[in-house]
Amino acid sequence: MRVDLLIADWKAGLAPEVAEEERERQLYAQAWEAYQDGDHGFGLWCWHECDRLTNNLEGNVREVTRILGAGRYLGFSHRKVLALEVPIERIYRPRKGDMSTPRPDAFVLPHYQVLCVYFAQASTGDAKAKALLEIALGELEDRRRADPFLRHFETFRDLWRRTSASPAAPPVPAAVPPQAPRPTARRGRG
Repeated sequence: MRVDLLIADWKAGLAPEVAEEERERQLYAQAWEAYQDGDHGFGLWCWHECDRLTNNLEGNVREVTRILGAGRYLGFSHRKVLALEVPIERIYRPRKGDMSTPRPDAFVLPHYQVLCVYFAQASTGDAKAKALLEIALGELEDRRRADPFLRHFETFRDLWRRTSASPAAPPVPAAVPPQAPRPTARRGRG
């Protein structure tokens, strides 16, 4: 069953007299538990909810964490795992003029999450993901101004590169002291 249908059912089951923040917290808590039980579809939904709230709260992660509950912010380590777990062949990418409906087992993701999935899998050497990423990045400049979520892809890409960069130089072993350059004698003018 699709995640968005379950979320809609859960949302309908929440008491209407509960404050909006509490409703968001309860709904996110249910999705978080399903994600912790191994359903990556709910993890992708939690990822988007974190980014939606971050955008709505002007980047204030402390407020997002307050609303979602302590320890429930979906950080980079979770996003990295999720991006590597999504099977590329099951991502539904409608093209202009495409009126078809997605397969029941398809992942319907926001554009920035698709970019993150392509980037993560291209980083592992997947040639198909690399080609799809190049095509998607060609469209990126056209969409940059209209989509506030694209900065989340750029942050994901920067964090990925930063965490996967190898150290510049290996540390010098403690047993071998570094040798200082020898001083050279100065010659006078003569």
